[in-house]
Amino acid sequence: MPSQTSSTAPATSPARERAFSWRFLTPLYVGSALNPINSSLIATALVPIAHGIGVSIGQTATLVTALYLASAVAQPTAGKAGEVFGPRRVLVTGIVAVGVGGLVGGLARNLLALLVSRVLIGIGTSCAYPTAMLLIRERARRTGLEQPPGGVLGGLQIAGVATASLGLPVGGLLVSGFGWRAVFLVNIPVALAALATALVWVEADGPLKGFRLREVASRLDVTGIAGFAAAMLALLVFLFQLPTAHWWILALSLVLWTADILWELRAASPFLDVRLLAARPALTNTYVLFGLVMLCQYVVLYGVTQWVEAVRGYSESASGLLLLPMTLVSGVVIALISRRNMVRGPVIAAALTALAGSAGVLLLDSGVWIGVVALVTFVFGASTGFAVAGYQTALYTHAPPEQLGTAAGLLRTFGYVGSIASSAITGIVFHHRVSDHGIHLIAWIMIGISLGLTVLTLADRSLRGRTDRSGRT
Repeated sequence: MPSQTSSTAPATSPARERAFSWRFLTPLYVGSALNPINSSLIATALVPIAHGIGVSIGQTATLVTALYLASAVAQPTAGKAGEVFGPRRVLVTGIVAVGVGGLVGGLARNLLALLVSRVLIGIGTSCAYPTAMLLIRERARRTGLEQPPGGVLGGLQIAGVATASLGLPVGGLLVSGFGWRAVFLVNIPVALAALATALVWVEADGPLKGFRLREVASRLDVTGIAGFAAAMLALLVFLFQLPTAHWWILALSLVLWTADILWELRAASPFLDVRLLAARPALTNTYVLFGLVMLCQYVVLYGVTQWVEAVRGYSESASGLLLLPMTLVSGVVIALISRRNMVRGPVIAAALTALAGSAGVLLLDSGVWIGVVALVTFVFGASTGFAVAGYQTALYTHAPPEQLGTAAGLLRTFGYVGSIASSAITGIVFHHRVSDHGIHLIAWIMIGISLGLTVLTLADRSLRGRTDRSGRT
C-alpha cells in the first residue's frame, strides 16, 4: 500500500488531537453515512417511482436489491483497492461515483437508468468506510498509538451504521416536498461537499511507482475478487428470491464459493485470505456475530415498519419517525462505549438486549399502545449500539494492519448478508398479508436467532480476558 515517510514516535496529546481533528474526520464521516442512508432512503419513493416511469411496484423493488448487491461486493473490494492504490484515491473515486449516480438517477426516464444509478451509488458509497479505517489507522500509527481514540471509531460507526434508519423519514420529507427524483439528486450536493473536504483536509497518498497491469491485477487479486463477487451475488439472489426457493442458484453459489476458496489458497496476495480466517477464529467470529446482530436490527426496520403501516395504518413518514429512537439510542450507546475501547462487555450486552427486544415484539398487536413499538425500537437501538462499538474494536484488534481495509469491508458485507436475510424472513412471513400473527411469528424467529447469538457470544473464548486500555473487559 502506498505510504508516506513519517515518524512513528509517540506524539504529544495536543498533536494527537490535531491528528484526529474535525477537518480530517468530516469527509470520512460524511462519506460513511451515505451508504446506510441511501439503503433506506429510497423506501418511501418506490410507489412514486413506479407511477412516474410507468412500471409495477414489484419492479421498483429491484432498486433496493441493486444497492445491496453492489455494496456487499464493493465494500471489501474498495478496502483491497485502498491497500494497493492508497485510501484517499479510492475514497475520492467513490465520492465522484456517488455524485454521478445521483445525477443519473435524477435525470432517469426508465428503470434501467435508475438501476445504473443505484449500482453507482452502491459502489461509490461503499468506498468510504474501508478507506476511512485505513486512513484512521495510518494517522494512529504516525502519532504513536496502538489504536485511535475510541471516540474516532465510534463516530465512524455512528455515521456508518446508526444512520440507517434516518433514510426513512428523510426520504419521506424529500418525496413529499420535491418528488421522487430528490432521493437521487440529494446525493449531488452531499458528494460535492464530501469531495471538497476530502481533497483539502485528507492528506494525499504517496506516489504510485512501477505499477504494471499484471502487477496491479496480482496485488488486487482480480480473479479472487471476481470469484467472490460471483459467489456472493448468487447467494444474495437466492435470498432475494425467497419464499420461492431456486435451489439451483444456491447450488451454483456453493460451487462458486468452493472454486474461489481453492483459488485464494494458491493466490500470492489473496483478496479473501482463507488461511488468515482459519488462523484467526476471533476475526471470523466477529464477522458471523455482527451479521446476526444486523439481521435482528433489519428485521425490525423491515418487519415492524411493514406491520405498523399495514396493521396500524400509519403512513411511511410516520412509521419512519417511530424508528428515530433506534437511531438516537444506538448513536448515544456507540459514543459512550467506543471511548473505552471495550469488546466483551458490549457484545454480551448486544446479544442480551437483542433477546429482550425480540421478546418485546411478541407484545405487538393491533390494539397495543403505539409507545410499545417505540420502546421495542429503543431496545434494538441499544443492541445495535453495543454491537457496533464492540465488534469494530474487535475488528481493529484482530485484523492484520496491512489487510485492515479488506477486513473492514468484509465486516460490512456480513452486515449486508444479515440485512438481506432479514428481508427474506419478512418476505416469507408476510408473503400473503401482514398481520398480528405474522409479526408474532417473526418475533419467535428473532428470539431463536438472538438465543443463538447469545450462546455463540458467551462461548467465544477470544472475548475472555480481552481488556481495553483501562483494564476493563
